[in-house]
Amino acid sequence: MRLKPARRRACRSTDSAAAAIPDPLAALKHAKRQLIERHVRPDDRRGLLEVALTLLPLGLLAWAAWLASTRSMALTAAITLLASLFLLRAFVLMHECGHGSLFRSARLNRGFGFVFGVISGMPQFVWSQHHQFHHAHNGDWDRYRGPLNIVTTGHYDAMSAPQQRQYRHARNLWLAPLGGFMYAIVNPRVTWVKGSFGLLRHLIAGRSGQPGASIGARAASFKTPCWSSMQEYRHMSANNAALLALWALLAWLMGPLLFVGFCLVGSALASGAGLVLFTVQHNFEHAYASRSEGWDYDRAAIEATSFLVLPGWLNWFTVNIGYHHVHHLSARIPSYCLADCQLENAHLFTRVTRIRLAQVPAAVKCILWDTVAQRIVSVAEHQAAPRLA
Repeated sequence: MRLKPARRRACRSTDSAAAAIPDPLAALKHAKRQLIERHVRPDDRRGLLEVALTLLPLGLLAWAAWLASTRSMALTAAITLLASLFLLRAFVLMHECGHGSLFRSARLNRGFGFVFGVISGMPQFVWSQHHQFHHAHNGDWDRYRGPLNIVTTGHYDAMSAPQQRQYRHARNLWLAPLGGFMYAIVNPRVTWVKGSFGLLRHLIAGRSGQPGASIGARAASFKTPCWSSMQEYRHMSANNAALLALWALLAWLMGPLLFVGFCLVGSALASGAGLVLFTVQHNFEHAYASRSEGWDYDRAAIEATSFLVLPGWLNWFTVNIGYHHVHHLSARIPSYCLADCQLENAHLFTRVTRIRLAQVPAAVKCILWDTVAQRIVSVAEHQAAPRLA
């Protein structure tokens, strides 16, 4: 059947209009270098202001909790809850120092990164090395499975019913404070102690096996899964020494019960919130989840990373980390430049998934990797999908 001339012209016009609409991913790749150069503007004075607005309130809140502890447990609990938000802010600033983007000065990034690592309970240098691996492989789920260490749909189907229940329960939203406490407070201490005892045994055994070798040489030959280099071990040791000294001082000044209630409970709440925050930035409905073959870094930045649309006050406490798609496009962009970058380049981020606070519980339930569709799905969606005979 031949089309009439007017109809043919309409078809050609439609095709031309479709061709004129740029592919967002191609447009992003084209504009990426200029975008990054425009917004990588670290400022030492702005960085110091962010530090002051975190450390000073934390000190005042600790003093307020001590004053309130003899008058009102409810007031003390409220102060602890507020302090947990500042502890969360400290963790995100530690993360930014690890990327070298809070300050222009590398020395300031290292120094305050260590301070925030002590406050957060996390050896900052070691954590940053692991976090850089995440950035290098974001969206490549063959290489990195996220903090929840999620499994494929096939692996989940092969589990027994009790194993499936255990898998789901371990990733329940309400267990986040416990998971965060284990992640940020317990595990770094256990890893350091376990590795240190292994190193001590190695040094003692090396006296007979390597009689002429120095202690440094024998230590360098020690292999352990607890750290990847002696530089990491030195940073772990410095972090633990400073943290244990700080804990001892606070327990003495505040009393053991208030120390546990204010410092450790506050840390658990902050770490749990951080764990949820990180999870929903990468685990959400149909997030891009590629195998290593065919993986695309820029596509992962906009399809495997969410944009958390948070209230202004919560954006402040989380140091704008909700603009996570921009952060993954370039971790060198400072937190105080992320919002402007999103605003100026919103047309490049049309395929980014936006998640609001009310949608967080649903996003946390996306804990399976569908390797066929190459996306993240919830257990409910997977179970509702038709099975091939």
